[in-house]
Amino acid sequence: MNDHQKDNNLPSFTHVKAYTVFHGPNDPCPPIGQKFYSTPPQLYLGFQPPNLEQFPYKEALQKGTLWKVFYDFYDNPYKARG
Repeated sequence: MNDHQKDNNLPSFTHVKAYTVFHGPNDPCPPIGQKFYSTPPQLYLGFQPPNLEQFPYKEALQKGTLWKVFYDFYDNPYKARG
């Protein structure tokens, strides 16, 4: 963790990542630009620790997981904001 992250209390990872698609000089198609993808929270947890906080059962069925740390809300990065 660098000094900038310590000062702003920023996490050292993000669940949404982005990359720029390569566009060759002779490519007839227009450039795509940035693409986004989501990484699941369990990648950053390692082994599941005991006594994790849980959702109430009805809410867990709606969210698709019992444990709050594994819930990953999907926000479409391509959807127009506004």
